[in-house]
Amino acid sequence: MHPIRALIQQGEHDQLDFKQEISSAIKIAKTMVSFANHKGGKLLVGIRDNGAVAGVRSEDEKYMLETAAAFFCKPEIPLEIKEWDLEGKTVLEVIVPSGPDKPYSALGDDKKWWVYIRVKDKSLLASKVVVDVLRRSQSDKDELIEYGHNEKALIDYLKKNERITIQGFCKLVNISKRRANRILVKLIGAGIIRSHQTEKIEHYTLS
Repeated sequence: MHPIRALIQQGEHDQLDFKQEISSAIKIAKTMVSFANHKGGKLLVGIRDNGAVAGVRSEDEKYMLETAAAFFCKPEIPLEIKEWDLEGKTVLEVIVPSGPDKPYSALGDDKKWWVYIRVKDKSLLASKVVVDVLRRSQSDKDELIEYGHNEKALIDYLKKNERITIQGFCKLVNISKRRANRILVKLIGAGIIRSHQTEKIEHYTLS
């Protein structure tokens, strides 16, 4: 089977995204940084959302991709671009590595830099907790986890309930959002709890 056909059959997921064309460096930069902040991923350019082969003009698309990676992603993301012929049309396989300098951010329409993460087949704006977890993951320091009243209350709650939001945690132990954020980041980093993000809300569960 053709290598690209095998990828298409997987469907879009947390490490694979289909793009019919690259029409905006800003938009594609969001997908690139979400892969770099994750385990890496692949873009198939010239493939419609339904898996049909559209094909691209390779040089135009390569220029847009390389421009996005160099000028619309911070830090710059090194891409590997492979050109394939499928059904007589050109398809680009763009390999985005997992980045060594997380968190990566993309330049937005508002000229601000925003961090994105990959959740299933979507690139979502990262919450402050997730940004701090990404930043913490790059540190070589081993940090002692304080297990006090607030941490115990959170874990006890999650043993009895499926999930909690940061607002729920603040209310549970009567602390500020800033302090709750620090506790959540430490517990996520230690692998005690997990963060789950959707387009609307972020919640936390026991690992």
